[in-house]
Amino acid sequence: MKTRYRLPGLVLLTCLLVSYVSTAQKIDNEDDTYSTITTFGITTNTNSGIVGGFAFRQSKLLSTSLFGLQQYRYLSIELVNVKHPKELRSSVNNVGSGYLDGKENYLFVLRPQYGREIKLFQRSADEGIAISGILAAGPSLGIIKPYYLEVTSGNQTRTVPASQVNGFATATGETVTGAGGFFQGIGESKLTVGLHVKAALSFELSAFRNNTTGVEIGFLAEAFPNKIVIIPSTDPNGKREDGNRSFFTSGYITLFFGSKK
Repeated sequence: MKTRYRLPGLVLLTCLLVSYVSTAQKIDNEDDTYSTITTFGITTNTNSGIVGGFAFRQSKLLSTSLFGLQQYRYLSIELVNVKHPKELRSSVNNVGSGYLDGKENYLFVLRPQYGREIKLFQRSADEGIAISGILAAGPSLGIIKPYYLEVTSGNQTRTVPASQVNGFATATGETVTGAGGFFQGIGESKLTVGLHVKAALSFELSAFRNNTTGVEIGFLAEAFPNKIVIIPSTDPNGKREDGNRSFFTSGYITLFFGSKK
């Protein structure tokens, strides 16, 4: 349900920003041109929660233009959490303790990116909004980390991988009482390598010449060689990977801040 409304929200925000620029921006003769722009950001996307991950970006001005427009070498690296669309939190008791029902693995993706950023609208020295178009691609390093659950029998409590739990209990009769620690199982993680490509618009909103804040809004497609099991299928006639994907698409927003020189 959240995914259904998040992507239209991204599109609406993009339209509002473009509309604002077309009616309010005034370009002076003195351009706001810098050779290097370095930023950090927090990102959210249609395959994640409110905070989907973190990003680092650097754009370096090139000596050549593209169709008369300034172009930058675009480098970025981001770490994001990719969720299964059927992830739902189950409550264990009235206190609020809970866990993700059916979840077996986390999927974290590290994405180095290389591409081009083209300055579509330049801001004046002290006011306005700059808009850039971005096209970038790179490898996707998928980190598949086991999801742990806390189980209890009598006065004994321990944590086990979710793969050892069937429904609400283990094979020895221990019942689920909550989620395990976030970093549990990190040493048992498995790796997979894929590829991704993204297209985006970057809106620089900063009013300070040597600093920058803004948003990057775009679309990303990503492919891995095999389906990644986040929530395994429970159909006895099917396969565990049914309902999971090897190809992911998402709309995203990154709120960034940094400096220019």
